[in-house]
Amino acid sequence: MTGMEFIVALLIIVGIDLVLAGDNAIVIALAARNLKKEQQKKVIFWGTFGAVAIRIVATLLVVYLLEVPGLHLVGGLLLLWIAYKLLIDDNDGHDVKAGSTVGAAIKTIIVADAAMGIDNVIAVAGASHGTELLVILGLLISVPLVVWGSTLFIKLVNRYGWIIYAGAGILAYTAAKMIVAEHFLTPFFANTYLKYGFEVIVIVAVLLLGRAANNKKQKEKGSEPVTASEVNL
Repeated sequence: MTGMEFIVALLIIVGIDLVLAGDNAIVIALAARNLKKEQQKKVIFWGTFGAVAIRIVATLLVVYLLEVPGLHLVGGLLLLWIAYKLLIDDNDGHDVKAGSTVGAAIKTIIVADAAMGIDNVIAVAGASHGTELLVILGLLISVPLVVWGSTLFIKLVNRYGWIIYAGAGILAYTAAKMIVAEHFLTPFFANTYLKYGFEVIVIVAVLLLGRAANNKKQKEKGSEPVTASEVNL
């Protein structure tokens, strides 16, 4: 991997983490909400440290698992579904129990992050191209960014809807790269035009399907009958 390829791959990983790890901040806030302010700082630090450590180990494990024949294809298809879900998912519910002690809150953060971070692990593993250093650097840069800059990031996402579409595009691109990198599909994608054409089609398809699903949702919401309790008298 050349220097420029390394930098581009690192930027993609950071972008993936920023888009997919937004829930980390919400998890931390909910887990630490019953603690005093000075205790919350300790929980944020150690909770983030533990979450990053587990993410790194899990992602490196997936990087090695992707060497198994067929798993690049499976991972790519799963990542396409994750990209689509990112566009259409408007469920903001988080069932996270608040910790009554520093230790309990830290444990809640680490366990919740591990359970919610599967999509992130698969995406980063696919974008790393088997380079462990990229995995570690990407997570070390982005997870703390999300945790401490989460308020600003969430405001930006809510204000500028294109950010989510850009994130979904990055995920779709990573998924397409994983699929074309599958060993038994190599002969099929030997033609450069076919390979890049497939990647472009995948990205455009995910974005268009997501946009269509969102437009349909908006129309359905607009056509719902107004109940008496919703009328402002």
